[in-house]
Amino acid sequence: MDDMNAFNRQVIDEFRANEGRVGGPFQGAPMVLLHTTGARSGQERIIPLVYRPVNGDIAVFASKAGAPDHPAWYFNLVAKPDVTVEVGTETYPVTARVAEGDERERIWEDQKRVMPNFAEYEQKTTRVIPVVVLERAG
Repeated sequence: MDDMNAFNRQVIDEFRANEGRVGGPFQGAPMVLLHTTGARSGQERIIPLVYRPVNGDIAVFASKAGAPDHPAWYFNLVAKPDVTVEVGTETYPVTARVAEGDERERIWEDQKRVMPNFAEYEQKTTRVIPVVVLERAG
């Protein structure tokens, strides 16, 4: 877990130093920094994620690169859906909701078409990968 924290810290620092742009495996991908509160710890967590714009909102994907379980940030969003995001140089509050049915399918299929590695993640796991829509609050 320390390796992932160090990796995320580097991505976060690069994101903030370059107005929301990062290189490496995320070169050219739309990135968001998601600020959540740990459901059990109560501590702030910042997670860099690839996102997809959806009707003025942001969709993120609890893929965890195809791992068999959901990422911790997903459970944090379900428990405490009022969070903050950083997109580019802007920081603003959002409310998270899990997309369901046709909405989920449409967003997920679009994401797999634009970034085929998400289709690979889906092939690696038996779970349905949650799509979470972050709606701008206020």
